[in-house]
Amino acid sequence: MTSAEPTAATISVVCLCAGWCTTCQAYGATFAQLAGDWPQARFAWIDIEEHSDALGDAALDIENFPTVMVLRGARPLFFGTILPHAGTLARLVQSALEGGATQAVDAAGHELAAPVAALLAQGVGGVGGVSGTGTAA
Repeated sequence: MTSAEPTAATISVVCLCAGWCTTCQAYGATFAQLAGDWPQARFAWIDIEEHSDALGDAALDIENFPTVMVLRGARPLFFGTILPHAGTLARLVQSALEGGATQAVDAAGHELAAPVAALLAQGVGGVGGVSGTGTAA
């Protein structure tokens, strides 16, 4: 296992974005700041268009941004659009780290969980709008 691979206990916080989305571009700095504030979680930024082949058809259902997925290993704890505010994501991360159930995950979230986890295992997902290869804080 490489350091980029999430373990079953690892919390991964993934922003599923699109390069053309101005809201995502503005949210990138906030996301990167939170990655630095929460070193016990892995943060990743994945462009759904750049990785559409790996993500499959479920990525086509993402219509609003920022869409965030929180995983424990490969199990989805949260999948949905959130307000692009630091406090909103911070509460979500805190809940996940405390072991709380954060939200019922719909079928699209369950379908995306495995391909997102596979991309994370490959080291995909820079932080703060830097898509591609890399690991987060």
